[in-house]
Amino acid sequence: MKSSRFQLVLFYYLLFMSLFFLTRLFLVVVSWDGADPTLFNLLEIAFTGLLFDGGFFAYAMILPVLYLWLLPQKIWRSRWHGYWLNVVLFVTLYAACFISVAEYLFWDEFSVRFNFISIDYLIYRREVTDNIVQSYPIALLFSGMFVVALALYLLLRSRMQPALASGESFFRRSLIALLLLLLPLTAAFALGQSERDISENTYVDELASNGPYQFFAAFRNNELDFKQFYAHIPDQEADQLIRTELSGERGRFIGQAPFDIRRDISNPGEEKRLNVVLVTIESLSSDFLGYFGNERSLTPNLDALVDNSLFFDNFYATGTRTTRGLEAITLSIPPTPGRSIVKRLGRETDQWSLGAVLNEKGYQSYFMYGGRGYFENMSTFFSGNGYQIVDQSSVPAEEMGFENAWGMADDDLYKQAIKVADRESSQGRPFFLHLMTTTNHRPYTYPEGRIDIPSGTGRDGAVKYTDYAIGELLRTAAQKPWFNDTVFIFVADHQAGSAGKSALPLERYHIPLWIYAPGHIAPGIVNELASQIDLAPTLLGLLNMSYRSCFFGQDLLHNPPHRALIANYQNLGLFDGTEMAILKPRQQIVVQQGFDGGESSETPSQISDPLVRRNIGYYQGAAEVYGSKINAWSTRDVVPLVSPVDNTRVEKN
Repeated sequence: MKSSRFQLVLFYYLLFMSLFFLTRLFLVVVSWDGADPTLFNLLEIAFTGLLFDGGFFAYAMILPVLYLWLLPQKIWRSRWHGYWLNVVLFVTLYAACFISVAEYLFWDEFSVRFNFISIDYLIYRREVTDNIVQSYPIALLFSGMFVVALALYLLLRSRMQPALASGESFFRRSLIALLLLLLPLTAAFALGQSERDISENTYVDELASNGPYQFFAAFRNNELDFKQFYAHIPDQEADQLIRTELSGERGRFIGQAPFDIRRDISNPGEEKRLNVVLVTIESLSSDFLGYFGNERSLTPNLDALVDNSLFFDNFYATGTRTTRGLEAITLSIPPTPGRSIVKRLGRETDQWSLGAVLNEKGYQSYFMYGGRGYFENMSTFFSGNGYQIVDQSSVPAEEMGFENAWGMADDDLYKQAIKVADRESSQGRPFFLHLMTTTNHRPYTYPEGRIDIPSGTGRDGAVKYTDYAIGELLRTAAQKPWFNDTVFIFVADHQAGSAGKSALPLERYHIPLWIYAPGHIAPGIVNELASQIDLAPTLLGLLNMSYRSCFFGQDLLHNPPHRALIANYQNLGLFDGTEMAILKPRQQIVVQQGFDGGESSETPSQISDPLVRRNIGYYQGAAEVYGSKINAWSTRDVVPLVSPVDNTRVEKN
């Protein structure tokens, strides 16, 4: 066979396919219990994985093929060019080793291939780099990758020689190049995200994927058009469904335009202009608490708080990322498919927020974050929705006793909150402080001497320190003059883990919620099924506040919704306490059952199922409200009317 420079394409194809296969095999082994694969599953993983591996390689080879095609023969056979290609070989091998290690580390933390999060990790390099350095033996990992890459280079470099010595005409190179360039076109038309949906077990779907392919696919899936990708119903029906869900004796719709869910909420009694301190706790899973059966005594302060608070023990996060929790708590809107609204640049501000509602009541609202607010676009989101920002970058260095990759320690954040509360209280106005902690996150480091578990030794220590800091916050606040007029709320942003065998593993969304205000709110256990979008209306109800609302959530004490909305970036679920309807891309609908202690299972369903229609009402409604900017704060005083004759929309101030 006549030698060709394009033999290098085949060479690299075999090399990368081998590395992808070994990476997938390793991930299968370490995830065996979660994936629980059958022989058929393993064959599906292997075959589907081969398709996605090939798809990534088809895209990745575009520039190399152009290089091989267009480089003149004289340069190709020069000595310096041979040296150059040897350098390229080594760098490529090192990059392949790096990708394989990165895939494992990412899988170890999230149990998925690269996705939105991995893109964020590139954007926010400082936090991520510091986190990696503090969490893993970086010098050992990079040294190991170098040794492996060098060994592979010494083994494989001689295989390049026939290609380097080849001589072929431009015409022949053109034929081969054009044939090879048909492969990425084929991949673009034939390969998409739906091809990896091969099982009800999400571990299996992820294992069948290709990490680098998923990384670049994540750039295209920032936001999904609801009607294009999901089962939906006529707007008029969806509008009536969501109006039925949101109706109640304390609310009155102010207009009849489609999906105008704006309502005037009337809560009887005198308004309680109490201060509000809302603490969103990083990764506080319900199963860390003794109340839910944990026997490791990690949360003594929070467990004690159960008996002194209004405690919600049937409460769920809407998502698996911090920004989803912040979105739900702040905007009271279901999780629309794609990225959180917090991160939709250019469309994240002028939203109907809890802070904006309280500001209109004379409050001063703050968002206080232990890290740097530019991370995850939090500063832009909150400052554009009625909040002042206090974060790591605005706190004097001498006021932070401890920092790690993600920011200041929780007790330093709480000291800043006390400082702001003192200042606002001295000026005689009520305050709303929304805090977001960082400690309960890898690398799990915190100030020494606070608890009996050494810093950096694992999740248990981070959870126990998190609990310790909350105890100190309450003890310090109890000495302040504003304490008796303050409501404290503690809620998780999401669970510590998100992996599960089903599309939406319900147990991975269960979180605790405390509302604590001695002398104002009677303690008790609330069993009502709910999710984070219900927090804002419940708080405003407890304060007896009448207000204009565009919230999808409900007051759990006066109009409980008997449902929880949970989702990831593609699957949209509504759980009614017995079953969960799930909307999936490609118009797929399933109902998940078996939440009585056994393993849940999914069965296909139809759009006529009442639970499915209820689900569609929420998510189609949320997509329309957000997409049409009905929940823009700037429209709160514009009342739309619909003429009964011609349906013409009239704006009335």
